[in-house]
Amino acid sequence: MPITSVDKDLTNLTMSVVADFPVPLPRLWDAYADPRQIERFWGPPEWPATFTRHDLYPGGRSEYYMTGPGGERSHGYWEFTTVQQGHSFEVIDGFAAENGQPNEEMPSMQMVFTFEETPTGSRLTNTTYFNTLEELEQLITMGMEEGATAAMGQIDEVLEDLASFAADRALTAQILSPTQVRISRIIRGAPQQVWNAHHDPGLLTRWLLGPDGWTFTDCQVATAAGETFRYAWTDANGENGFAITGEVRESNPPHREVFTETMEDMDGPPTLNEQNLTAVEGGTLLTLLITYATEEQRDAVLATGMTDGMETSYARLETELLATA
Repeated sequence: MPITSVDKDLTNLTMSVVADFPVPLPRLWDAYADPRQIERFWGPPEWPATFTRHDLYPGGRSEYYMTGPGGERSHGYWEFTTVQQGHSFEVIDGFAAENGQPNEEMPSMQMVFTFEETPTGSRLTNTTYFNTLEELEQLITMGMEEGATAAMGQIDEVLEDLASFAADRALTAQILSPTQVRISRIIRGAPQQVWNAHHDPGLLTRWLLGPDGWTFTDCQVATAAGETFRYAWTDANGENGFAITGEVRESNPPHREVFTETMEDMDGPPTLNEQNLTAVEGGTLLTLLITYATEEQRDAVLATGMTDGMETSYARLETELLATA
């Protein structure tokens, strides 16, 4: 159990949890920066968390839900107010409705996470600031202290798992729901470099090619919300060409971009893609949450070998970035 102390201050309306870990500071930070990792310990064991959004930058937002033993869900959100990369972040933490919007009937609170090196590894101090004594007592009565303690007890196993989150691991795809898939890969390069590689036609046409031998025949890039893009390819024989089109819905360089995507001349609604770039040890964690219209559409797309083609392209992207570094 990594928890060193839990302190409730009824005068200053705070609760502080201090935990020590025998791992380097960057390893502990990455456990909170990576949605694949934080969801393995943020909820208590009987209420595991699923993060559908995790924007670790000032002005960013996280959305998650915890699933109970009977399949019931409790939704929450974070609004990041400050982030000091590798050292601390502050959030407004609150309960949410199913659509991710704040639940105004429940209290929200400020939470500060501070990370520091120690002679034996690293330390996390998590301080929660409550608005009133009544809210503090309400949440303590609801089991906030016990939940935090139980959740924190799961971090050691995550920190020991180096292979699952290594910078040299290939792309992973996780099915989060009947209509959502999360693609994750660490790319060796800074977030700004990875962002540029997605929006500079000169770079894009060198790596976003799928299997070897394919080439671009059209590369119309969108760089701002409201703009549309079109990419088209053909194989080495000039045959089997296809194209994808879409519209950018949200753009916050170099961290987050939301866009639709559909294959040209094919029936079916577009997907909604939410791409996040987060600085982690070893490079940039690229997280792509894809929302499909139906489970059937999700399965049909995955069956095409989409993830294999994405891994080939991302590996090529990494090579391009390292070559120009």
